[in-house]
Amino acid sequence: MDRNTLTGLVLIGLLLTVFTIINKPSEEELKAQQEKVEKEKLAQSKAKDTLEVRSPQRDVVDTLVSDSKIKQNLTSSVKDSVFIRSTDKFRIEFSTKGGQISAMYLNDYRSYLDYNNNVKSALCLFKKGDHLTSYSFYDGDKRIQTKNLEFTLKNESQNNVVLEAPYKSGLIRQTYKLKENSYNIDYQVSFVNLNDISKDNIQLNWKASFLQTEKLLSEQRRVSTICYDENEEGFDYLSETSEDDKSFENEVNWIAYKQSYFSSFLKPKSSFQKKGTAIKVTTYDEGSAKDTTHIKDFISNLTLNLDKNSNNTASFSWYFGPNDYEILNEYDADYDNVLNFGWGLFRWINIYAVQPVFNFLLSLGLGLGLAIFLLTFLIKMALMPVQWKMFVSSVKMRILKPKTEAINAKFPNKDDAMKKQMEMMNLYKQSGASPLSGCLPMLIQMPILLAVFRFFPSSFGLRQQSFLWADDLSSYDSILDFGFSIPLYGDHISLFTLLMSATTVAYTFMNSGNVQQPTQPGMPNMKVLMYLLPVMMIFFFNNYASGLSYYYFISTLFSILIMFMIKRFFVDEEKLKQKMENMATTAAASGPKKKSRFQERLEEMQKKQQEALKNKKK
Repeated sequence: MDRNTLTGLVLIGLLLTVFTIINKPSEEELKAQQEKVEKEKLAQSKAKDTLEVRSPQRDVVDTLVSDSKIKQNLTSSVKDSVFIRSTDKFRIEFSTKGGQISAMYLNDYRSYLDYNNNVKSALCLFKKGDHLTSYSFYDGDKRIQTKNLEFTLKNESQNNVVLEAPYKSGLIRQTYKLKENSYNIDYQVSFVNLNDISKDNIQLNWKASFLQTEKLLSEQRRVSTICYDENEEGFDYLSETSEDDKSFENEVNWIAYKQSYFSSFLKPKSSFQKKGTAIKVTTYDEGSAKDTTHIKDFISNLTLNLDKNSNNTASFSWYFGPNDYEILNEYDADYDNVLNFGWGLFRWINIYAVQPVFNFLLSLGLGLGLAIFLLTFLIKMALMPVQWKMFVSSVKMRILKPKTEAINAKFPNKDDAMKKQMEMMNLYKQSGASPLSGCLPMLIQMPILLAVFRFFPSSFGLRQQSFLWADDLSSYDSILDFGFSIPLYGDHISLFTLLMSATTVAYTFMNSGNVQQPTQPGMPNMKVLMYLLPVMMIFFFNNYASGLSYYYFISTLFSILIMFMIKRFFVDEEKLKQKMENMATTAAASGPKKKSRFQERLEEMQKKQQEALKNKKK
């Protein structure tokens, strides 16, 4: 392993470090966000508890805080009756107070707690008190909010729920159409014969607090946020690691409350207006009531585009379900963008290469552990020519090491740097070696390495799938719980992470003989850096999905095996050395060849440097 190859490995380690660091908020950020929330609460306590739209638009975000707590002391005369409707996918609790969905259960899934205790119970996304949908509008100077109105169930259909609330000479009607074999709900709201109210700025106030459903609450929070699709700007999302908010400058096509493995999408038939539309995600203070049970608070003020020709109706498509690529991709609305498969090239690799192969292996009826093993094998076989090229390059550089050291000794002064560089280039050219031939293959592997880093934690197929000692490949695999937390490490030991680190050390040891030590003073010891990376991995991956650590563990084992096979059976270093010497002898006998443009420029730079030195001495 030459210095260029090692540089690639160090770059990978640095990138993984950056990915880990940016996904965790700093103490300063947490304190700043807490101070910001306290200031907002103080400001709101001096004002009326209202979601009033003000100008400029930025003020809309501030008003979200006032509605972030669902009021329990609504009008005492309003009855709060709950009734249940079910499909094969849902069990939904509706509340007559506000005519809204108050609780949502997904029949096909379980929380980690129920899964671990082998309890057959539907997964609860949110329970009563965690979900609010309310429409706000003005009747003269009076602000009306539908969460304070009593709605009446107008039909007894199982899959078609119609709720109405009279207001003056008209009524407000909400219609929910449930479907079998679908996670989607067709939803409509109509403001019938309400001629005295302002219908240009009717807003939907939507708030949700999702319950913890996975093994590690902190990891679930780390990837939870509000995603959205904005006209002209496209897909984007709020910060995952801290509180964030946004007011829009364009109409909004859909809003998604996204957590690790489940999401709720709200897509209007006509895009939400930009005026007054704003979103906000907030976290919980340590020790608060929801700090140990809920993920985050998601809050939206959404200005409707009403159809004036249909009793001022707004129509929506409402999704409550898993973050499964195959399911989300069926919706022609780019819902699958919420899956964090990485950006650009990394996402394309995951969607068009890694995921299709992985799904094919699963379709064969293979267990998840075996499917990951075979996926790793196929990836390593595809990259075997690259590893071959890297190994041959490192061997060539090791063969040339005595000659490169002689050149360094021949030109010890900085003033002779150009001469030294030119002689190095001639040596590499005559011997058929190149320092870049070891670095470029490493750069080819990096996109796949980083793509997989995003794929496994985002893959819904790993959720609650066991393998060997890992009870859930979508979360960490603990073989020992400490009962206390170690800073930067955690409160447990993940065995797949230790195995991954150990195999990386073994692979490093196999290639340590190829490492060229720095000849200049002050340069870091490359061997120390090589062994530092596996140690860093223990801290980086301890809380990550065990499926990811298992993949890297198997991948490194294959790399060790491939390297052994190449060394033992395919590359004869003595023959390669003789071939390089023959090439150098032939090149010397044939006389000087035409110089490349780079060599000509290098010589020109050398002449200018020498002239500058002469002028400096004068």
